[in-house]
Amino acid sequence: MAQRILQLAAEESPERLQEALQGLAEGELGDMVTRQALRGRETAALLRGIFRGSPCSQPSGVLRRLQVYKHCVPLVESGDLHVGKVSEIIGLLMLEARQLPGHALAELATSFVEVIKGGSLSNGKSLELLSTVLTALSNSKESLAYGKGELNGEEFKKQLINTLCSSKWDPQCVIHLANMFRDIPLSGEELQFVVEKVLRMFSKLDLQEIPPLVYQLLLLSAKGSKKTVLEGIISFFNQLDKKQKEEQRVPQSADLEVATLPLDQLRHVEGTVILHIVSAINLDQDIGEELIKHLRTEQQKDPGKALCPFSVALLLSIAVKHRLQEQIFDFLKTSITRSCKDLQFLQASKFLQDLCPQQYDVTAVILEVVKNSAFGWDHVTQGLVDLGFSLMESYEPKKSFGGKTAETNLGLSKLPAQQACKLGASILLETFKVHEPIRSDILEQVLNRVLTKAASPVSHFIDLLSNIVVSAPLVLQNSSSRVTETFDNLSFLPIDTVQGLLRAVQPLLKVSMSVRDSLILVLQKAIFSRQLDARKAAVAGFLLLLRNFKILGSLTSSQCSQAIGATQVQADVHACYNSAANEAFCLEILGSLRRCLSQQADVRLMLYEGFYDVLRRNSQLASSIMETLLSQIKQYYLPQPDLLPPLKLEGCIMAQGDQIFLQEPLAHLLCCIQHCLAWYKSTVHLCKGAEDDEEEEEEVGFEQNFEEMLESVTRRMIKSELEDFELDKSADFSPSSGVGVKNNIYAIQVMGICEVLIEYNFNTGNFSKNKFEDVLGLFTCYNKLSEILKEKAGKNKSTLGNKIARSFLSMAFVSTLLTALFRDNAQSHEESLAVLRSSTEFLRYAVSVALQKVQQLEETGQTDGPDGQNPDKMFQNLCKITRVLLWRYTSIPTAVEESGKKKGKSISLLCLEGLLRIFNTMQQLYTARIPQFLQALDITDGDAEEADINVTEKAAFQIRQFQRSLVNQLSSSEDDFNSKETQLLITILSTLSKLLDPGSQQFLQFLTWTVKICKENALEDLSCCKGLLTLLFSLHVLYKSPVSLLRELAQDIHACLGDIDQDVEIESRSHFAIVNVKTAAPTVCLLVLGQADKVLEEVDWLIKRLTILGSDTSDSTQASNQTQALEKGVILQLGTLLTVFHELVQTALPAGSCVDSLLRSLSKTYTILTSLIKHYIQACRSTSNAVPGRLEKLVKLSGSHLTPQCYSFITYVQNIHSESLSFAEEKKKKKKEDETAAVSTVMAKVLRETKPIPNLIFAIEQYEKFLIHLSKKSKVNLMQYMKLSTSRDFRINASMLDSVLQEHNTEDAENEPDNNQSSTAEQPDENQEPQKKRRRKK
Repeated sequence: MAQRILQLAAEESPERLQEALQGLAEGELGDMVTRQALRGRETAALLRGIFRGSPCSQPSGVLRRLQVYKHCVPLVESGDLHVGKVSEIIGLLMLEARQLPGHALAELATSFVEVIKGGSLSNGKSLELLSTVLTALSNSKESLAYGKGELNGEEFKKQLINTLCSSKWDPQCVIHLANMFRDIPLSGEELQFVVEKVLRMFSKLDLQEIPPLVYQLLLLSAKGSKKTVLEGIISFFNQLDKKQKEEQRVPQSADLEVATLPLDQLRHVEGTVILHIVSAINLDQDIGEELIKHLRTEQQKDPGKALCPFSVALLLSIAVKHRLQEQIFDFLKTSITRSCKDLQFLQASKFLQDLCPQQYDVTAVILEVVKNSAFGWDHVTQGLVDLGFSLMESYEPKKSFGGKTAETNLGLSKLPAQQACKLGASILLETFKVHEPIRSDILEQVLNRVLTKAASPVSHFIDLLSNIVVSAPLVLQNSSSRVTETFDNLSFLPIDTVQGLLRAVQPLLKVSMSVRDSLILVLQKAIFSRQLDARKAAVAGFLLLLRNFKILGSLTSSQCSQAIGATQVQADVHACYNSAANEAFCLEILGSLRRCLSQQADVRLMLYEGFYDVLRRNSQLASSIMETLLSQIKQYYLPQPDLLPPLKLEGCIMAQGDQIFLQEPLAHLLCCIQHCLAWYKSTVHLCKGAEDDEEEEEEVGFEQNFEEMLESVTRRMIKSELEDFELDKSADFSPSSGVGVKNNIYAIQVMGICEVLIEYNFNTGNFSKNKFEDVLGLFTCYNKLSEILKEKAGKNKSTLGNKIARSFLSMAFVSTLLTALFRDNAQSHEESLAVLRSSTEFLRYAVSVALQKVQQLEETGQTDGPDGQNPDKMFQNLCKITRVLLWRYTSIPTAVEESGKKKGKSISLLCLEGLLRIFNTMQQLYTARIPQFLQALDITDGDAEEADINVTEKAAFQIRQFQRSLVNQLSSSEDDFNSKETQLLITILSTLSKLLDPGSQQFLQFLTWTVKICKENALEDLSCCKGLLTLLFSLHVLYKSPVSLLRELAQDIHACLGDIDQDVEIESRSHFAIVNVKTAAPTVCLLVLGQADKVLEEVDWLIKRLTILGSDTSDSTQASNQTQALEKGVILQLGTLLTVFHELVQTALPAGSCVDSLLRSLSKTYTILTSLIKHYIQACRSTSNAVPGRLEKLVKLSGSHLTPQCYSFITYVQNIHSESLSFAEEKKKKKKEDETAAVSTVMAKVLRETKPIPNLIFAIEQYEKFLIHLSKKSKVNLMQYMKLSTSRDFRINASMLDSVLQEHNTEDAENEPDNNQSSTAEQPDENQEPQKKRRRKK
């Protein structure tokens, strides 16, 4: 039969062909097509023949065509046919489909939908036909029967798509369906419907099928709905990431369905999807714009949804495109700083923590992206690197006026900008660790910035370089040429940068000979440079090399090995060089350094400060260094035993024209000798075995020389008078004259030498009475000079007058000396220590130096002298010093101590100041070691394990000691009260309170105690009052909201200062004795207003959160619960704040800062009330919720207790300003022209202080305007609680008007005949309002 149809079709006789086809039964036609297709013979020709014999003009022809179509679809989907045959059949069917009439197309499309719903599509080939059918259907103008009615082709197609998207899809055919929809013309609504359906199918598909489906979706998005597509993809992968995290957290998941998400597979799929999206954006920039726009909007609502690891990775991949890079980085940087600010805001308030759960942390998300990028996400790495550098540059440390970096990296990063900079460094470091190909690029960029940003602080880049080298020490070897290029620029860099850079790359010098040699060449050139900085850089470099290239046989003195920070790689590399090579190399460097001993003082100073560290780390160089120092000191030492003074000071200075400079820092030289000798005697000498006698004799020679020299200098320095140094009270010390400069240099050198000798004699004296008498003799010499310098500085009104010169004592010695002076109870030491203890001046000096050292450590992170850069040693010394100072302060009260005739702080006060600085330093530099620090202070509990240390308990114990001292101070008589000590005690308590856990019992006890102190003590000292209240507020906000506390304080202020209406008597009820006539204004008032402003900021932040929750329509129940909690919190806070301001606006505050601050706070309050009303207006629009009763009460409160009082207060403020103006005018009339300037000053002050008034009136009116809006929306009359305001630009004060009219009536009655007099009396009343008010006051 098939052959006959083919023949008839070939003969072109349509009538016969139609007859033949009509003769076939319904099933026969289909069987024939199937047989022909399976045999692979001329299927297309047969179909063409059938179609030719079935014209669309005849109903039977249309019916036959439909039979063929309906038969061919399952045939194509069966998978029995060859792919080529399938394409041929589908192609032919698609061509012929356009000829079908509308009703046939509708029937065919409906049958297709049924097939899809039945899930019998296997390969989706027939869907190409469906797209043609639907397209043809949409163009059909025919009316088609649908249900009981009729639809045109376009509407029919819409209904079919609706049915299709509402039905269940077989996961296998989702990709084919998505592909099909690309070829169908869709309206925006239809497209949205299709896209949402495809996105819902994501969760039903296998993970591997997601990328091709995303690809199809992105192609489909060319028609529109880009936002929905992107939002769906991001949301899907965000959910998968969360599920994956849950799985990792609960590894033994009972739910097997959850535990089927392989991490590497998920990451690879995410990477592929990101690549698809990036490719789509390359072709269509609008997708990129839409993505950024969507994430910006989402970030305002819920940052956790907007910035998940997937979306951040996607953004960073797109950021490589320069057109979008700036937008993306700005968005990410804003998100990072906002996240940091929000977290900081939350941590500072218990009220916010209770209302809002832990906020989202974007920094953790970005670091997670770095971790995820290890799964082959090479397209993300460049974006990560660019973001890291962008963050580090945008938020780099700022330079202070002194030229030093204002924000040091020593303490915790507190500010959002610092945290952002730190995040940038973390991104780069982690990316460096994970991605090998990009390492050289990161290194290159870091080195470039270190070189090019020499003018601005580069410490953060040097720290990053240090961490990079530690993470992969050998990676630098591949980039050694880049490092050597950097060395060429060393002489142009600041000395701090040079030292940091060399310390960072130091491990490379041990493994790469070429780098080391090139560095030595650069340093040798730099030594002879004209630039002082270049020579200093050379010295720093050479000292570093000497420290790190040990000669075999050098002692490994681990207990005093210098810490050069994290960059120090402890690697023994004697395999690289033999000891002879190292020795020759070190001696060659020492030879170069000896030349520096004839250069400027700054260069010599670096050498003297560095020799000690070199000696300790490379003990084989001891003899060379000691000989160098011996030959240097001999130039200034006078050996004759009776010659005074023992050192040639004139050789230490140099004159250039009129100017005089220090040439040889003699005190530093002597200090270096003293430390090197002490180390040599304690370490090398003890470790000497049976060695060569000659060498020993030679070494003993210089040791003996030094000892004799130091003994002789000590003896003669004690005998010397100030006149021997050409220094006495009559000497000139002014810095403007040459003689004054010379005398200053001499004085500082002599004082330094005395200090060095004090340390030497104490250490070598072994508690000998004679030695300690020598120490006291040396101190007498030091003290005389110190007093003269202080006196002269005081006369010159120099700012440095009260500062003591930087001490030459080492930190270790200071801790030893203090322990001996105050805590040594050994019987054998008593007699000798009594010599030192008898001098109060010496005791005060010892504590002052400790204070100076701690201050230096707090400000710079290190101290002068040996081990000054070793954090472990510094920590141990701090613990020792703290123990002594704590014992000294608690054992001997300040009141008992006699300060003597000398002026200056008492020892107890110095101890207290030292303790405060130590507690601050500990929290800045040694946060991780605070438990050990507190443990070290508690002598009773010495053996506790580190893990057992309860910081809160230990801190509470220390707090109790200072509480007792503060109570003693506050309960002492007025004469014994020491304001400075009280302030220090309050600050110490405030510092220690940060160590308490806010949820602990101890914290609550401390808060209760602070409240009690404020309630019971009528302190009149303003600084102490301010300190106590600040402490109270800082504690209270971590326990609960301070609004009730503020209300009580406001009532006390009102009671103390009186009411603005003098006729009103205020009920005298005092809650806090600390609020009294002296402290109420401005001190307490400004503190209360400051705290109220902080509460207002919190409320404002919450209202913004409310607005975000209001616009989020996802999870209605959870959102509504949270919204209700937030609304309740906001209204309660504002309600109590209104009562605070109710008290303050009725208070007769003095003109000035209090009035100004109150007016500004009131404006802010009304602005925030307006924001809240706007939120409720928005809520009324979106839902039909009524206005809650709470809000109605708040509005009522504002109308009755605040707005009327605000207008009265404005009148009061204008009155007091009018009076001050009138007073100034009267003065002017009396003194004529002389007072013009004074009047203009008063005028300017009045204008400045009344400036906030219009802003306040505007804020009130805005509030009332939006109240009217809300009343209309909610059908609740909220304006019934608001009275019409009277304070406008043109206002009539009724009571004042009455009194003035009465006055006029009496005047008219008295002066009736004299009309002129009457009119002149009336004229000023019309124009000069201030005068009216003044008369009223009379």
